[in-house]
Amino acid sequence: MKENHMLKEYTIKSVPFFHIYGRTDESRDDLPLFWNGSGLEVNVSGSELWIDLDVDYDIHEPWISVELNGSFMSRQMLLPGRQKLCLFRGMDPGAVKNVHFNRELQAMSEDDGCHLVIKGLLSDGEFRPVSEKKYRLEFIGDSITSGEGTYGTVTDTDWLPMYMSSSVNYAVMVSDMLNADYRILSQGGWGVYTGWDNDRRHAIPGYYDKICGLAWGETNKTLGAMKPYDFGSWKPDAVIINLGTNDATAFEQPPFTDPDTGVTWKQRKNADGSYNKDDIRAFKDAVISFVKKIRSFNPESLIIWAYGMAGYALSLPIASAISEYSDRSGDENVTCIQLPDTSEGEYGSHMHPGPLSHKKAAKVLYDHLSRYMP
Repeated sequence: MKENHMLKEYTIKSVPFFHIYGRTDESRDDLPLFWNGSGLEVNVSGSELWIDLDVDYDIHEPWISVELNGSFMSRQMLLPGRQKLCLFRGMDPGAVKNVHFNRELQAMSEDDGCHLVIKGLLSDGEFRPVSEKKYRLEFIGDSITSGEGTYGTVTDTDWLPMYMSSSVNYAVMVSDMLNADYRILSQGGWGVYTGWDNDRRHAIPGYYDKICGLAWGETNKTLGAMKPYDFGSWKPDAVIINLGTNDATAFEQPPFTDPDTGVTWKQRKNADGSYNKDDIRAFKDAVISFVKKIRSFNPESLIIWAYGMAGYALSLPIASAISEYSDRSGDENVTCIQLPDTSEGEYGSHMHPGPLSHKKAAKVLYDHLSRYMP
């Protein structure tokens, strides 16, 4: 960064106006970004804006994107270390610019050292108020909600951070369509009952009540990832769950043995290829239990189980579980919908739904949500 004595340095707490995206520990003097879709939005005049970052990782490097005045401007990986990144420069100093800095990479349960922290901002302008969105939406999911496959081509089959995003993502798309603030909780390969490989430790519900309970390691703990999440601080109008794809895959995979306990787990199929009724029952109980948990923390929210984009193997058990929950509880503010399957020509990298598939899903969700949030 070239020295510019006209730039004023701001800590996050000293910026007079800003908007935070994503779950984080807002009591801190800096701003950890744990989830994909987490970030910072500001309105600022001046000719330059820089962001001061602290970055590190052991395996998976964080990726970020920048929007300027509502237009996608840049996307890049970050190197480890303390660094200042230019968000715009040389612009009309009198005009107010809207800037959205965004974490693209999901929370990395496989990399204890992976973290991205905003330490502050530098600008020669003045910060102005950021307008509130009309609605609030929370999204819970797996690799689809992590945006895996939204960058890269169908021939790119490596599992890499650069192929994940929130900048091209059905969750952000539908939020933009509804003028909604959003928070994303997602983890590739995880499910509501078991991970894709029958590892039952990889189930999202057990981590829902923490800020980011699956970001492990001492650094993330220090940053507040393991703290209980304050559900009263941000009340969603709707909670959208897109889980079940990896639970379905587990039926096709070999057994998994927990290395700590020696216990072996397997979602089983019968000799005729049908699903074992006891394992389907366990899956349905996990769906019901998670909806109950979400409702306990979000008593007024619409809950939508939105399943699809990568097959419909467990559509009937999910719909049956939601119906069973509603009948038992009398809770009528829960719905279940199917998202469009990904068609030939709509796949992205790693054989995951690409941008066109995400757009289709966003439209279906928009139409459904519009019935409840006109």
